[in-house]
Amino acid sequence: MKFAVVVEKDEDGIYVALCPEFDVASQGKSVEEALRNLEEALELYLEDEDVEKPSRSEAPIVTIVKVDVSGSTRSLRAQSS
Repeated sequence: MKFAVVVEKDEDGIYVALCPEFDVASQGKSVEEALRNLEEALELYLEDEDVEKPSRSEAPIVTIVKVDVSGSTRSLRAQSS
């Protein structure tokens, strides 16, 4: 089975890999390690007989959008913490 994955580098330099279909995440010191760890986490997650596998035939679209924000972004960071 194939699933979409989003990989981000956090503030501590650790890569976090997330599968949005199941909201399962893992991490690693490199992108490759984070992906390997996520594959293992997904395999374990999907072994549960109660898990409902997605019925859609296509993975979600993951993209980036640009948003213009007036004012200082520093205040946005403070609010999200």
